[in-house]
Amino acid sequence: MSKAQFAQRKDGRAAAMQYLYAWSLNAPANLMEDLRLFFENLEHPREYYAFGEELIHGVIANVAEIDARIRGLAHNWEFDRIARIDLAIMRLAMFEMIYRKDIPPVVSINEAIDLSKQFSNADAKRFINGILDRLKDQLGRDARKAE
Repeated sequence: MSKAQFAQRKDGRAAAMQYLYAWSLNAPANLMEDLRLFFENLEHPREYYAFGEELIHGVIANVAEIDARIRGLAHNWEFDRIARIDLAIMRLAMFEMIYRKDIPPVVSINEAIDLSKQFSNADAKRFINGILDRLKDQLGRDARKAE
């Protein structure tokens, strides 16, 4: 992957996380129109964020299963107490880890940690890492390789 592609994926993840955060607070009546407005207000044209948009659709389509996994992995932590920003980050990473076999799980975890450093508080990265690390151990595949 080139430096430009890597940067584009990183930007796509950040945009996806921001959208999923807003979506978790106030789900729109019309997802497609809401996405159009969201991407209109970003730095690059919508096509630039194609990877991020794929992630958004994937998370929303699978949010019930992803949230069930989070509930099962968040030992001694009530789901409703998880900060919405951290939840958006974990949903994104978990979608990648479970459904995107072309992305090594450790990449998804590292990207989630980077997002938490940028958008959440200092303690969030340990919590997010712990949950995602438990999921990684359950996946039954090499965490460092794409399939």
